[in-house]
Amino acid sequence: MSTPPLRVLIVDDARLARAELRTLLACIDDVELVGEAEDVPQARAEITRLHPDLVLLDIQMPSGSGFDVLDALDVMPAVVFTTAYDHYALQAFEANALDYLLKPVDPVRLASALDKARASRSMSAAPVANDGRSALGAEDQVFLRDGERCWFVATGEISRIVVDGNYVRIWFREHAALLARSLSALEARLDPALFFRANRNTLVNLRHIRTVEPSVSDGYTLGLRDGGEVEVSRRQARELRERLAL
Repeated sequence: MSTPPLRVLIVDDARLARAELRTLLACIDDVELVGEAEDVPQARAEITRLHPDLVLLDIQMPSGSGFDVLDALDVMPAVVFTTAYDHYALQAFEANALDYLLKPVDPVRLASALDKARASRSMSAAPVANDGRSALGAEDQVFLRDGERCWFVATGEISRIVVDGNYVRIWFREHAALLARSLSALEARLDPALFFRANRNTLVNLRHIRTVEPSVSDGYTLGLRDGGEVEVSRRQARELRERLAL
């Protein structure tokens, strides 16, 4: 079976910049340009509508930044930033973007970025979440933004999600980002085979559990690989035993 073409969306407020990328992409095999957008609202709408494999995303636009485009997207495509300003590079790579191309875009660098996008594209079928939509699997990425800091994070890297007032705090790698979402909304988008509701306020990634110890409340205390601990309520203890075959 042949590999489907890489579906690419261009986001740039400059008409000439979009035309340049369009011309370069036309010379590359196995790439399908599915659309273009020129501002933040249009880009968000087109990503949601078209589900591209890759977004070539300008960082600085009159209507906002490329990071604003990604903020609050439910499903994250691969992203390659394209910009005339190299001082954004550190922030882009801290966010773990797939690549970062300076304008005018070099054809060789673009081809290399497309190769990275092809390599990262998941070919497996997505699981189904609680709400009937495709769930976010372990390799699917989400965009997290906490103040001026931004990250692309594979859901498999998230160790736990904990209610923090009107927000949730998401723990991953060596970081913890505060997100304006409800725990229930996130739980509905995550693969139930990967994330477990340990108590009213916490989701835990089952793959990050290192130890399981009985607690005084007839539940369990989970030790995580990152050194964190999660309490499993008595109500959820039986389900955990079934999930882990304890």
